[in-house]
Amino acid sequence: FVANVSHEIRTPLTVMSGFIETLQSLQLEAADREKYLELMSVQALRMQELVNDLLILSQLEGSSLPSTSDPVGLEMLMSGIESEARGLSVSQRHVGDEPQILHFETPKGVEILGVSKEIYSAASNLVNNAVRYTPAGGLITALWTLLPDQRIQFSVVDTGPGIASEHLPRLTERFYRVDPARSRETGGTGLGLSIVKHVAANHGGEITVWSSPNVGSTFALRLPVYSPEGVI
Repeated sequence: FVANVSHEIRTPLTVMSGFIETLQSLQLEAADREKYLELMSVQALRMQELVNDLLILSQLEGSSLPSTSDPVGLEMLMSGIESEARGLSVSQRHVGDEPQILHFETPKGVEILGVSKEIYSAASNLVNNAVRYTPAGGLITALWTLLPDQRIQFSVVDTGPGIASEHLPRLTERFYRVDPARSRETGGTGLGLSIVKHVAANHGGEITVWSSPNVGSTFALRLPVYSPEGVI
């Protein structure tokens, strides 16, 4: 684990060190200097996201089950997640690309039991992963569905490249990547699905994955539901 973390941090650090050395040793035009500073900012953000995910994962692994007296409203939760995902979709779009189509469905008035920031982290990781890996013009659907077994399911369906069956059992391992080069290119830390798995376990839920290469993927997070009378 330490070796993996060191590797993940070393790469952006090496890039930043090279840019700093260039800025210190060369007299650059203003435009070139701004370009280098922007690239340095990207690497700094990458390291910040990695550290944040490591802290979240550390807290999850050492936390107890959430109190059943903590209801989380889905509408407010999803408002922030949707805004974040749409911003990410726009930021990674290149000139000439078709925009991604993002569709969100959230039932009104439904609350689930648990820790708001943990559920937010899990749901946003699933949505943001779909945004990162779905090509321009693709469709991403995120919806909450009440299940017959008295739980609720958050599903994220995308039309991305899909995942071969041999990778599926290992997706929630820390730092496991189907395509390491593509993951780093899109800004993934390799910890998102591990965070989702721990959030699910802490809340008495589960995560399941269906995927087919060249078709797309579906990630589903199932959690207990809350009602004024208690768990439904």
